[in-house]
Amino acid sequence: MTTSDLTLPQAEKRGSRRPRVLGAGKQLHAGPVTYVILTLFALISLAPLVWTAIAASRTDSRLAQAPPPLWFGGNLFKNLETAWEEASLGTAMFNTAFVASAITVSTVVFSTLAGFAFAKLRFRFSSALLLLTIGTMMIPPQLAVVPLYLWMSDLGWSNQLQTVILPTLCTAFGTFFMRQYLVQALPTELIEAARVDGASSLRVVWHVVFPAARPAMAVLGLLTFVFAWNDFLWPIIALNQQNPTVQVALNSLGTGYVPDQAVIMAGALLGTLPLLIAFLLFGKQIVGGIMQGAIKG
Repeated sequence: MTTSDLTLPQAEKRGSRRPRVLGAGKQLHAGPVTYVILTLFALISLAPLVWTAIAASRTDSRLAQAPPPLWFGGNLFKNLETAWEEASLGTAMFNTAFVASAITVSTVVFSTLAGFAFAKLRFRFSSALLLLTIGTMMIPPQLAVVPLYLWMSDLGWSNQLQTVILPTLCTAFGTFFMRQYLVQALPTELIEAARVDGASSLRVVWHVVFPAARPAMAVLGLLTFVFAWNDFLWPIIALNQQNPTVQVALNSLGTGYVPDQAVIMAGALLGTLPLLIAFLLFGKQIVGGIMQGAIKG
């Protein structure tokens, strides 16, 4: 007699093991090992930021000693004030906020429009143009520095913020990212239904494409803003210390004969705080957008 021939109580007495199936609405619960691993990864991720704060609260002479300090000192506010004044971080943060916001808005809008065109519209040479767009991602950005600088000089935009904004109004990565998302998240039937109802192309984009692409637009906006805020190569070439962004301004803190490492760390901490505040304010909406996009996909 096999286990299948027994009744349920008899099978349980025989020690048969039946798989546990979660019912609808029930959630999986993480075990202690999961919490240990997540805590370990969180500590590793926070370690550079914590060390920056510790170094910013010490003196340069203490940082030069061995072993290095492992706890906070009493010079944090003094070093922050010194970095703020020496690097003109007030002007730099305003410039960077303006540049990063302009780049983020333009990249998200233009990349969504281009991604929608590649994903849902049919036109000649669309595949070739998409391949060409993706191919530009393989070109190192350093190769474009010299012609780009000459172009901006011919326009008379040297040391002006539009020099940093114009080259990144739309990116190949953003276009490809939005195209891949809209292929799955935006049904073609929805566009056709809007067309049947007499909607114009602009109305289709505003009332159909943008709402469907909102989760991906939030993710792309966050990535673009962080990249624009932290960009160093092109701003250090295009701008000077009279009209800097944050990264250009921080570069001036290390130009002395003996750079003060504590002040440099304080400036780096100040330059990082706006990104942390932005993530704390909008992180839940961004994560929610990612999860919404994952469910729709």
